[in-house]
Amino acid sequence: MARQVLVVAAHPDDEVFGVGGAIACHVRQGDRVSVLIVTDGVTARHDVTEPQKAAVRKACGALGVQDVRFGNLPDQRLDDMPLLKVIKPISELVKELRPQVVYTHHRGDANQDHRAVFAATLVAVRPFGGNPVERVLCYEVASSTEWGPPFAEWAFLPNVYVDISATLDAKLQAVEAYRETFQSEIKPFPHPRSPEAVSIYAQHRGVSVGMQAAEAFVLVRELVKE
Repeated sequence: MARQVLVVAAHPDDEVFGVGGAIACHVRQGDRVSVLIVTDGVTARHDVTEPQKAAVRKACGALGVQDVRFGNLPDQRLDDMPLLKVIKPISELVKELRPQVVYTHHRGDANQDHRAVFAATLVAVRPFGGNPVERVLCYEVASSTEWGPPFAEWAFLPNVYVDISATLDAKLQAVEAYRETFQSEIKPFPHPRSPEAVSIYAQHRGVSVGMQAAEAFVLVRELVKE
């Protein structure tokens, strides 16, 4: 049975670096995938936002996703606003789409917008009042998750792995969409946001569980219905 999947990302490109391979897998399985980009992703650096949105649509298109939403909250300022403002666009989409599966950021990321989106998502997917969400997973984002502090309570400790051996090429194609933004989000190797590093990360996660390539996730909650 097809499921509704919601990917919540703080910035344009987080959805690809963190969940790109799994998104393509969901699409190939017949699931309906929607992506919410919470912030504009760039106004902390410049005010040219349209190329970023175009890149999101192109990247998601490469993964097979047509439903892309934008929260348009200010980049790198989520920690300056009431959490309720971050919760609202996520909660509204949960009510509209009624997803069974939700992907969001990890609470230990170095980026404060990521941490705010994690906290907001947890509120939006609370398991009461007819909330449809059955599975909540956190993903890792290169140059943020691994750059978090070395404290046990911040650690990304994956317990779910998705085989992306067949969708890694689609993920890399989606990554390339972000080379065309006003200021390119793609960096030269060995930066974590280089295509070469994306492949290495996928191979590393794959090797750890006997796959050629994988994405790793932390399962926050799973409701098993009789």
